[in-house]
Amino acid sequence: MNEKNISGDVKDISLTEKGINRIEWAAREMPVLNQIRERFNKDKPLAGLTLSACLHVTSETANLALALRDGGAEVALCASNPLSTQDDVAAALNYHYGIPTFAIKGEDDSTYYKHLNSVLDFNPNITLDDGADLVALIHTERTDSLKNIIGGCEETTTGVIRLKSLSNAGELKYPIVAVNDADTKHFFDNRYGTGQSTLDGITRATNVLWAGKKVVVIGYGWCGRGVATRAKGMGAQTIITEVDHIKALEAAMDGHEVMKMQDASKIGDIFISLTGGLNAIDAEHIKTMKNGALIANSGHFNVEINIDALDKLSEKKQRIKEFVDEYTLKDGKKVYLLGEGRLVNLAAAEGHPSAVMDMSFANQALSTEYMFKNASSLNPKVYSVPKSIDNEVGKLKLLSMGIDIDTLTSEQEKYLASWEIGT
Repeated sequence: MNEKNISGDVKDISLTEKGINRIEWAAREMPVLNQIRERFNKDKPLAGLTLSACLHVTSETANLALALRDGGAEVALCASNPLSTQDDVAAALNYHYGIPTFAIKGEDDSTYYKHLNSVLDFNPNITLDDGADLVALIHTERTDSLKNIIGGCEETTTGVIRLKSLSNAGELKYPIVAVNDADTKHFFDNRYGTGQSTLDGITRATNVLWAGKKVVVIGYGWCGRGVATRAKGMGAQTIITEVDHIKALEAAMDGHEVMKMQDASKIGDIFISLTGGLNAIDAEHIKTMKNGALIANSGHFNVEINIDALDKLSEKKQRIKEFVDEYTLKDGKKVYLLGEGRLVNLAAAEGHPSAVMDMSFANQALSTEYMFKNASSLNPKVYSVPKSIDNEVGKLKLLSMGIDIDTLTSEQEKYLASWEIGT
């Protein structure tokens, strides 16, 4: 083992070799990011840049960190969720690849925020976030970091919502690219990645048979529709709850049953929240659930399930297997909370498949390069990923899959660009 760095905080150095294998395995399914890494390694477009990243510490994230490092940046990494860290990957990054990593699966809140502060101690120029916890800390307790920061990137829906709120209030202090808004991110990562990995996490935790189950999906955004589609494909009876009329209409026309959560709570077998909001599964819903109901969350924060209310409604709680807590309610019914209400796809499984994270992290890498080159001309607000980057990621992904597509002729381009030609 080639020990390069011991400045981080990880669980166990002996996991390093296992982590290296896992990182290399993920790289096999990340051809777009690999191409970017090769260019970065040759051209060093990030030379002199210091990056502090608060992301899920997984094998896919490791390949992003390595691409950024090979581009010339100094990278420090911490976890964006206490249960999403792969400890072997964290060990490999820290001890083999020389990337200071501060992440331990199952860390308590105190350690979690200690780790966020640790990556900020590197005095970053650019922040990479998944959920905006790092940005929030910078704007509250670590305003000292602002003197060095020129920009940032945000990975997920929840973080973009928080940052747009901060921007709308006129309080965002530096420009940020909303990587989640790229078509090659949310159309694929959120839909196919979350859809597959959420069912994977629940299956690993419970070994549940999906066929014939009434699965209640709370929220029909890109993540929700991905979960619902895959649950339906596994033979489940899918029920959608929504607060948005148009999304509810989409769900109905996609073949799902749509109803209020209060009605769905009485008949569901498995409940999965994906709203990005607060208390999507609340006390009144838990009270009416069937005996044996499974409750899971695949939104970024565990606030989507009112866990405090669940505790108050219960007379007993016990962990009956890893990632499964049994709550005995005061009326004798039992319900089961999976992954402590945190991201079940990362808490109980491995998160999104590498092939879909390939596009997400290609966007992250190219958006980081874009921010480094253009920050001086950007105002402190939230920006979408430039369409040229989005298109390039899609093009590279198709090429890696051996797929070629048509191009418009000059005559076709002229027709589409003109108004004179009619019937």
